[in-house]
Amino acid sequence: MTDLDVIIPNLHWNYTGVTATNRMIAPRIARLVSARWLGPDAPDGIETMRLSELLALPFKGRRRIVWHARRNNEMMAGLLLKWLGWPLKLVFTSAAQRHHTWITRWLVRRMDAVVAASDPAASYLSVPSEVILHGVDTARYHPPTSREAEFQISGLPGKYAIGCFGRVRHQKGTDVFVEAVSRVLPRYPDFSAVVVGAVDDAAFEAKLKERVAEAGIADRVRFLGERPIDEVPLWFRRILIYAFTSRNEGFGLTLLEAMASGNALVAARAGAAESVVTGGQIALLVPPGDPAALANALETLMRDPDRAAAMGQRARNYVATHFSVEAEAEKYAAVYRRVLGRTVRTGQPAV
Repeated sequence: MTDLDVIIPNLHWNYTGVTATNRMIAPRIARLVSARWLGPDAPDGIETMRLSELLALPFKGRRRIVWHARRNNEMMAGLLLKWLGWPLKLVFTSAAQRHHTWITRWLVRRMDAVVAASDPAASYLSVPSEVILHGVDTARYHPPTSREAEFQISGLPGKYAIGCFGRVRHQKGTDVFVEAVSRVLPRYPDFSAVVVGAVDDAAFEAKLKERVAEAGIADRVRFLGERPIDEVPLWFRRILIYAFTSRNEGFGLTLLEAMASGNALVAARAGAAESVVTGGQIALLVPPGDPAALANALETLMRDPDRAAAMGQRARNYVATHFSVEAEAEKYAAVYRRVLGRTVRTGQPAV
């Protein structure tokens, strides 16, 4: 590892949106610089680092290496290692759109460079930052050859599906989604709905299931829980409409994943939604936490599935042009070069 440029720590045992973001970008970074992944859920296309290899790094004259953190505990670990003599330069990416705790502010002030995932996220930082919007892997997330055939594989009733993906909890607006589909699905028997994501609170999910049973659509709303990583893109290809329902969000990577998959998008104005989309041509925007507004927007597309399909195709073209994960990786490589004060080695393409 004498030519190592970047360590990408993933110090979280649960699979979260931050993990998904890390997994998306890390293999692209590894094509541009010599990088290693430290922690669980390593994606293909980047070498992994064992703890013993990390412990072997510090010695006199060692060239500097970037430690790229995305969480508080990763900043803490990097800062501690640096104080103990590890040859690290610290970079932090913040996606949060909220006032930070004192410990986060204290840690951020000790970073060598800070990146924000959106302009709103940058506005909550107390230090200068560079904005680098997320990109999406358009090879992994892509429209199906036949959405009808993919839907049939799903086992859902009807002809079309609406999806809401992410952890099942209040912050993600899963209850907003369930209330909205409880209002519109009874009028559209060709549509089903699917919720994909880990359940944080069983009682919260139980109330959601009670609501769909009350609406008489329990057979057409499926709660699939957390699915294997490689299965998630398949579910994007099985749905026609994607609902992004977060009340607040750092960025909301599922926005890009849905658009890249050719889904028509109805999005709450949270996270990076307004930075990513430009209005009715590629998405419909609604206020966060408003089931009535979400139901109205969904119904606009449900009335005309061909319009929804055309919107999804425009969204796919837009994301492929403006939100390439390769372009995101190039911007991070430039940050690393600046922090290290040297030209980083060009890596080999990931396989």
